[in-house]
Amino acid sequence: MINFNVPPFTGKEMEYISQAVENQKICGDGPFTKKCSEWIERQTGTAKCLLTPSCTHATELAALLADIKEGDEVIMPSYTFVSTADAFVLRGATAVFVDIRPDTMNIDENKIEEAITPRTRAIVPVHYAGVACEMDKIMEIAGKHNLLVIEDAAQGIMASYKGKALGAIGDFGCYSFHETKNLSMGEGGALLIKDGKYIESAEIIREKGTDRSKFFRGQVDKYRWMNYGSSYLPSDMNAAYLWAQLELADEITAARLARWEQYNELLQPLEARGLIELPTIPEGCKHNGHMYYIKVKDLEERTRFMEEFMKPNGVYAVSHYEPLHTAPAGIKFGRFSGEDVYTTRESQRIARLPMYYKLTEAEVCYITDKIKEFYRV
Repeated sequence: MINFNVPPFTGKEMEYISQAVENQKICGDGPFTKKCSEWIERQTGTAKCLLTPSCTHATELAALLADIKEGDEVIMPSYTFVSTADAFVLRGATAVFVDIRPDTMNIDENKIEEAITPRTRAIVPVHYAGVACEMDKIMEIAGKHNLLVIEDAAQGIMASYKGKALGAIGDFGCYSFHETKNLSMGEGGALLIKDGKYIESAEIIREKGTDRSKFFRGQVDKYRWMNYGSSYLPSDMNAAYLWAQLELADEITAARLARWEQYNELLQPLEARGLIELPTIPEGCKHNGHMYYIKVKDLEERTRFMEEFMKPNGVYAVSHYEPLHTAPAGIKFGRFSGEDVYTTRESQRIARLPMYYKLTEAEVCYITDKIKEFYRV
């Protein structure tokens, strides 16, 4: 069976984890955590990067820094993972869902402004498959209405929009280092902070509401309880695993992009005949090979393709998000702005193909041959 995902592994992970243990510093903000944070700051140009236990935690931390309160509204796509909404509904906000663009599966930037009300506090663009949302337009709208922009860049590490790193364009950006992502620490994430004025508050909230970060830097002689907070620090052992991947981030990204391009080339004939649709990469967007998907005719065809054909032939292809606005919690905590023209329809057409660091050229040839066989090409 060709799995949908195999967690990335470079060979240095166990060595670095052993070093973390030998350093007797396995809790949060140890040497490897600092290396990873500084690497992300250099790579993205963000003012501050704070590693977190997950992208969910990074988004929760962003919601706290944005001072989201009960009664506020936050605009986001419905086609996203539950964590995008969870972080804000936990604060008592309403998730206001906006339709997506069918070409990129990203939020339709032209539908955002009509969703804004006096209660709107933030826009949360989700960079699906590591392909950027139309950030110029989104930032323009946010500036016009005095709104914060919190980028869900869970899939966006090593991708960019017009030369700017995803996650470092809005006020806050959130990365995921889950085992399904291009670079992994098993479970993990990072919060990127654009404006330095938020850094001290972020450190306090992340350290259980204390100024412990200042204490370890020698800026105070003892640390105190300063504000509300929680524990948003990953173990340094997790960061040690991530560091092995960051050292080879360019190589890992290049390998994924090579397989992405191979898929795209081999499946072009099927798209040319109108049998499937392939991903779109808009001008100015540099993606990271996070995901390769095809769009089939409809839900019935996708079920036959994945379950009745690809799986018996040893290929694990999968669907993706169920639109949040149709879920029980989405109905309870959110509302859809405007008409759902594309969100549900397009979500039922997506079939994601195997994509991971060490996927081979031969495996992609086999997968695409089977897809052609399914369509009798």
